[in-house]
Amino acid sequence: QVHLVESGGGLVEAGGSLRLSCVASGRTYDTYAMGWFRQAPGKEREFVSRIKWSDGTTYYADSVKGRFTISRDNAKNTVYLQMNSLKPEDTAVYYCNGKSRTTTYGGGRTYPLYWGQGTQVTVSS
Repeated sequence: QVHLVESGGGLVEAGGSLRLSCVASGRTYDTYAMGWFRQAPGKEREFVSRIKWSDGTTYYADSVKGRFTISRDNAKNTVYLQMNSLKPEDTAVYYCNGKSRTTTYGGGRTYPLYWGQGTQVTVSS
């Protein structure tokens, strides 16, 4: 139904910047929200940021507020994560997440989730 592909990860020095991209394909007209999670070695996956597709409302984890910015391009079915002032603790695999909103034949609503394959971000000291 929906396929997500991330790109833009890499190696950067502390204080540097990276911009991640996530392109959605398939049934994208049902998109409710898109966002980013990350997972460092030996740790559980954690929420980073999310943007609501209808009005652009954004949400950020406290650890990235003021440094990361999420944005969207409806025409390209793409969400971005601009990461500035990167720290070594930002090192992780970053996963793109999408949530769709659909109405069933009986009138109920469902919110299926979709995930990208992940892109590695490494921040050196």
